[in-house]
Amino acid sequence: MTPIVLHVGVLALQGAFVEHVELLRQAVAQMRSDSGASGDIDILEVRTAEELHGCDALIIPGGESTTVSLVAERSNLLEPLRHFVKILRKPTWGTCAGLILLAESANRIKKGGQELIGGLDVRVNRNYFGRQTESFEADLNLPFLTEEPCSDHEPFRGIFIRAPVVEKILPPAHGEQKEEAVRDETVIAPAKDPTHGQGSWPVEVMATLPGRTRRLVEKPDAAGLDQETGDIIAVRQRNVFGTSFHPELTSDARIHIWWLRKVFDACS
Repeated sequence: MTPIVLHVGVLALQGAFVEHVELLRQAVAQMRSDSGASGDIDILEVRTAEELHGCDALIIPGGESTTVSLVAERSNLLEPLRHFVKILRKPTWGTCAGLILLAESANRIKKGGQELIGGLDVRVNRNYFGRQTESFEADLNLPFLTEEPCSDHEPFRGIFIRAPVVEKILPPAHGEQKEEAVRDETVIAPAKDPTHGQGSWPVEVMATLPGRTRRLVEKPDAAGLDQETGDIIAVRQRNVFGTSFHPELTSDARIHIWWLRKVFDACS
């Protein structure tokens, strides 16, 4: 049987796309040394709709979500991205700014201030952890990494830079999350086609960061928090995956390897 060849794109409009490409290459090298690897991976930078069309999966890197949205719109790439994620439902992973763009709802944004791609039925709280000077690192326990046969189960060092958080898990919806649209300083992703929502696939919480919300909810009005949810920093809904933090800014390829294995599963 001919080995599977996957074409994995990294959106290269702005942000840490070079770092993602490098860590993907590291992940591919590690997978090739693993007897369980069953195909090859072609990694490409994506700047046009034509390049996106050739991809089986896509990473949307961290950076400035407003800038990425604006450049994508001016490059006539915004609608193809929505089609890729919401209609074709190809595997897509967004980190930090990428998570914001993949959310169906994002707050702390003025109406019309930013376009969203959508694909994850969540509301994200933009810049939840504060300004650049309040960036931090933390050891994360990521249960999904224990699925990897070669995982050493060591904590993953998460890097949070002006990071968002998933403030609320929304019910799966066909079309727009209309109830979110009436909230102040909240934008929602448009429906590419009302018949092609995420359907009955719920959002899975893949990782949380304990402790920080408890301190912030002392001033819940300022933070705009859903106190019942806590600090959700990784979610998945069918083939769409999002993380608040920046795995690409580390030398640890475990999440990239895990995600690539999921891409192989989805494309098999």
